[in-house]
Amino acid sequence: MARKKIIAGNWKMNMTPSEAVELVNTLKPLVATEEADVVFCVPAIDIIPVMEAAKGSNIQVGAENMYFEEKGAFTGEISPNMLTDVGVKYVIIGHSERREYFAETDETVNKKVLKAFEHNLTPIICCGESLTQREQGITIDWIRQQIKIAFLNVTAAQAATAVIAYEPIWAIGTGKTATTEQAQEVCKAIRACIAEIYDDATAEAIRIQYGGSVNAATAPELFGQPDIDGGLVGGAALKPDFGKIVNYK
Repeated sequence: MARKKIIAGNWKMNMTPSEAVELVNTLKPLVATEEADVVFCVPAIDIIPVMEAAKGSNIQVGAENMYFEEKGAFTGEISPNMLTDVGVKYVIIGHSERREYFAETDETVNKKVLKAFEHNLTPIICCGESLTQREQGITIDWIRQQIKIAFLNVTAAQAATAVIAYEPIWAIGTGKTATTEQAQEVCKAIRACIAEIYDDATAEAIRIQYGGSVNAATAPELFGQPDIDGGLVGGAALKPDFGKIVNYK
């Protein structure tokens, strides 16, 4: 069975609630499609207004992060129940910015992934290498390690529903995009890694996105690759051009 594309916008730390509503209203007609799942991953304070504004459309709403505890003395964090209570379906876990600035590790990513599945949230699990790692020729080894730790104790049935986002760190927000060949090579290696951990059926089912300066010009070729099932889109998700990325065909 062909995998349905999933195209997600990661708003990062952008858009006040009022700006968010305006953006959703602008994008709603532009991202309308039955060909792909469309997800807006937005700052926590924007989730409820974006949910309201997106009602009746094909836009699904995701969070940019969550904590791995149910509740308690974790000032500033957001729990899975808070997300599911308002209808959130997806959550980005382990974005390279979270790893770099907020001390996320492969181990905390794994804890969050397990917690997301416990609450029927679909994790968008991020992985990616730095420029140094690519230049040293250890990209695939590095990514395989990230994936293997992220999926510890995750069942095959759960893994099949997960989303993995491959984002070379050197391509995020830099305007540099991995070549189509580079992106496909790593996404293929990720699928092979999932097949090793689980089986071919799970590897065939899991959806793998490419992220890192995806735009309307690069999307068609990237999304046409056999192992790339959509994109995790940063800056371009805040512009009307996101409609062209979603409807890339």
